[in-house]
Amino acid sequence: MASAAPTKKKEKDSATPGGLLLGRYEVGKLLGHGTFAKVYHAKAVKTDESVAIKVLDKEKIVKGGLMAHIKREIAILRRVPHPNIVKLYEVMATKTKIFFVMEFVRGGELFNKVSKGRLREDVARKYFQQLISAVGFCHARGVYHRDLKPENLLLDENGDLKVSDFGLSAVSDQIQQDGLSHTFCGTPAYVAPEVLARKGYDAAKVDIWACGVILFVLMAGYLPFHDQNIMSMYRKIYKGEFRCPRWFSPELVKLLRRMLDTNPETRITIPEVMEYRWFKNENDSMSESESESGFEQQQRRPVPGLPRPASLNAFDIISFSRGFDLSGLFDDDGEGSRFVSGAPVSNIISKLEEIAQVVSFTVKKKDCRVSLEGSREGSKGPLAVQAEIFELTPSLCMVEVKKQGGDKDEYEEFCNRELKPGLQNLGSDGAHSSNGAEGSGTEAPGPPGLPGPSHLPSDSE
Repeated sequence: MASAAPTKKKEKDSATPGGLLLGRYEVGKLLGHGTFAKVYHAKAVKTDESVAIKVLDKEKIVKGGLMAHIKREIAILRRVPHPNIVKLYEVMATKTKIFFVMEFVRGGELFNKVSKGRLREDVARKYFQQLISAVGFCHARGVYHRDLKPENLLLDENGDLKVSDFGLSAVSDQIQQDGLSHTFCGTPAYVAPEVLARKGYDAAKVDIWACGVILFVLMAGYLPFHDQNIMSMYRKIYKGEFRCPRWFSPELVKLLRRMLDTNPETRITIPEVMEYRWFKNENDSMSESESESGFEQQQRRPVPGLPRPASLNAFDIISFSRGFDLSGLFDDDGEGSRFVSGAPVSNIISKLEEIAQVVSFTVKKKDCRVSLEGSREGSKGPLAVQAEIFELTPSLCMVEVKKQGGDKDEYEEFCNRELKPGLQNLGSDGAHSSNGAEGSGTEAPGPPGLPGPSHLPSDSE
């Protein structure tokens, strides 16, 4: 009996996984979807090249009054061919659908990378340089993105950045006669203060502000302006209230202050950004160690074989005190605790390892940061806790404990049953007294408002 002939994939005018779209693209898995569009992975039949196909429903577009919006996005993508901007290869249409055939970017969103923690300075600089290159190219061609954020920045297989999603972009010929944009758009945490004022704004300066927020996020691992109450966050943005963490270099702080200038008239321009020493990776003429006295260098010299905790400046210490707690700027849910100890760093790390061993947690150490992860799968995955040690004075440390993953109730139970008792013992075993005597059993002195080792506050406090 003759074998049946292989079935040919049916040619379709709509994107369906496994189907052949208009005889040109073999449609693969669904990558994502929104209200008006779905995005699929596909392969070109002739070249076998991977592409992303954005499928829009014509009826929904027309009903939503977005046809002009779609035409504008097509015109914009064709106007800005740049290595760090997602390419639009072609646009196709049927009676019911519109298809954007675009470059397939394999590495996912930059947001996913940043959500795991701040990036190394050299990596953050590379992404920022590529972002500024792309944004400068757009501005030179009269295109303004207006919704720059890590979710709209993709990474390819080589780790290079690609700007995407020009759906909210404006072009110079759309801007009103006063030379300003008047559309309220953008993502709340990245929106510039002049957009909030609703009096018209320079779209190029709005993009620069968003680039400044992105740079801060890459280097800090959290937003410069954040509050669970969106109106409170808007007030902070409008006033330009943000604080750079201690690990930011002076040159980086200068650049961010210029980019996050609430006055668009004096805010830095793209060419000026490119001239900044941090952007060009030029070292300061005098290193930190050269600017310190011999005594200060001796005080900062690490003990051989032991990690050196990061030093906190006066503003850091004030921000940790009860009356001036700014932790809401940094943590979405405030699930963290702090305590002060005069015990050596090695003792603190050993105690954390001991606690982890009791509850069968795995331990990962890097410098003065200790990560503990449970093996049991809770309702929100395994419990993960991170403890970081900071130096208040040469003989006094602060340990900050945060929940990195897992269920909040499980975290609180772990703190109450294991962490607090263990760290209390550490305080009485290894703390220094106020006069410097070791092993006295007295609590280590701390700045006003900072709890001693016998009081590790819970999340509710």
